[in-house]
Amino acid sequence: MSDDPRQSAERYRLDRELRAAGLEPEAEERGPARGSTAADRAAYVETAIQQAIRRGEFDDLPGAGKPLPDLGGGHDPDWWIRRKIETEKLSGLGPPALTLRVEHAEMADRLDAIVREAEVREALEDFNRRVIDARRQLLGGPPVVTPTLDAEAELRAWRERRRARETAAIPLERPQRRRWFGRKR
Repeated sequence: MSDDPRQSAERYRLDRELRAAGLEPEAEERGPARGSTAADRAAYVETAIQQAIRRGEFDDLPGAGKPLPDLGGGHDPDWWIRRKIETEKLSGLGPPALTLRVEHAEMADRLDAIVREAEVREALEDFNRRVIDARRQLLGGPPVVTPTLDAEAELRAWRERRRARETAAIPLERPQRRRWFGRKR
């Protein structure tokens, strides 16, 4: 029997009209009766699956013949959170010890994206402050082994990387500029 009450009501009306006309309503295979046992329901489901297999309804499904992903590991109650983090490529989540390690590994790229020296210094001070705060908290979790950064040494390295990028971007020969009225100098 269908779960949709509108469909059930329409089927009832149609059956009643057919009986009134002297016709027998079509015998539709509907599932097990309401008062059936769990074994009856399981047998009905298994029969329906076997019939669908014979009709070929499960052929050419996406992923057919491939192993199911993430099977074989132990039971993880937070599997859905981990999968969401992976699919959405979220970062910055997790214990501070781990997020600070990742941030430390990517620090040169982050600093290179900053244009002003004062902002680089501010980013370095913020990172060092967060490392020190993470070392002080007693919430448990993995130990914080991320070192603080020497601001002056990082600023020197940032300046050198910036100069190298600027010299690589300047062409060896400057093209001649055209004046506004079209003549060359």
